Amino acid sequence: MTPATLARAATLERLIEAEQARFLRLHPRSAAAWREGRRHFLYGAPSHWMRRWAGGFPVYIDTAQGAHVRDIDGRDYIDFCLGDTGAMCGHAPEAVTLAVTQQIGRGATMMLPTEDSLWIGAELSRRFGPRYWTLTTSATDANRAAIRIARMITGRSKVLVFSGCYHGGVDEAHVEIRDGRVGLRNMIHPNAVDHDAVTKIVEFNDIAAVEAALVAGDIACVLTEPVMTNFGMIPVADGFHKALRDVTRRAGTVLIIDETHTLSCGPGGYTALHGLEPDILVAGKAIAGGIPAGIFGLDQVTAERLWRIVPPVNPRQRQSAHLGFGGTLAGGALAVAAMRAVLEEVLTEPAYAGMFSHAERLAGRARGLIAQNELPWHVTQIGARIEIMFMPSRPRNGADVIAGRQPDLETLMHAFYMNEGILITPFHGMLLTCPATSSADVDQHGDVFERFGKLVGEAGVT
Repeated sequence: MTPATLARAATLERLIEAEQARFLRLHPRSAAAWREGRRHFLYGAPSHWMRRWAGGFPVYIDTAQGAHVRDIDGRDYIDFCLGDTGAMCGHAPEAVTLAVTQQIGRGATMMLPTEDSLWIGAELSRRFGPRYWTLTTSATDANRAAIRIARMITGRSKVLVFSGCYHGGVDEAHVEIRDGRVGLRNMIHPNAVDHDAVTKIVEFNDIAAVEAALVAGDIACVLTEPVMTNFGMIPVADGFHKALRDVTRRAGTVLIIDETHTLSCGPGGYTALHGLEPDILVAGKAIAGGIPAGIFGLDQVTAERLWRIVPPVNPRQRQSAHLGFGGTLAGGALAVAAMRAVLEEVLTEPAYAGMFSHAERLAGRARGLIAQNELPWHVTQIGARIEIMFMPSRPRNGADVIAGRQPDLETLMHAFYMNEGILITPFHGMLLTCPATSSADVDQHGDVFERFGKLVGEAGVT
């Protein structure tokens, strides 16, 4: 490292330590709760994900309503994290609260369908195009099922993913390309999965690499987001989706599109907005307003291929349709009731229009402050989702993100934001608006971002 690089790193470390010290002073009850939690939970909290906040420990939440949360120290936050999209409907939306309250009194799950599911099936096809749907408990479960189906109908073993992707707890997608080599990502440790046998990986937006990977004829499916959102936002190159659809069809490879994050692009996600034609569509997180749920839908051709292997109805063979996926809580009455409320009353066209308007204002002010202060950063906005990245231009792929990302600066921003009453996704610089987000919320974010820019500008660590 050069002396300048070392000095910059030392300054960032000092600023992070100062923000974390301020965080500790502001959150004594959460700090005490964290100490107690570490006595009982494997990684200090009910989910190890909950420890991944930059203050040094998570805040413990008392209440959440709309686009705001309050912690047990009595501090209020504007929430642009929204449960990393799980709360994209906002917290405790009235329609979902009412639907869940009514259904819980009639039974949460019976491993039998309710009439609400009929409405949901029709509505999903209206939004995403005609498909045959299955409900799951998460997008991870939906992706696992989609991969299994692709292998069943193709007889092939491998899954092609893009470096930097995230598709939940799916082993096939736990890889990335770093320094020209394929390895496990996100500090994931080997667990005896032979990734050479089950996975191929290329850079996003590189259609030539996709085509070359498909030549061997051993890839059952390509699993992708329409826009990469979990590694910093990576926009799709012009013509990429059309080319991807063309090459997968020629290769006999199933195309799975995971809309879990890009549901923020509209009622039918990015797929409906841009006329994409996946063989299998997956979504989760926000689809049931915070109640665990996911969906996947097969188009007609793909469903018929599966039905040739396992017919849809065979009452004389009760185990004939197990298929290797599912779960006793999947499609439960409580999740179905919540999902209907979300689709019918919360994530509506007018709600999306308001979310987009606020996202555009938030991104616009951030871009203005970046330009005004000549900061080497950029902002991407797609639908209701915004990404602030500490690099001068948009990345084209995961390699660009790895080369240009500044994790210490991200850590500083996250700690500073929490101390100033703003929550954003703790893994990178992603923000999301919800139907309850207000103009005042957007304005307050702009003020905090301006103060953050001044802090790092004066310290010379932009």
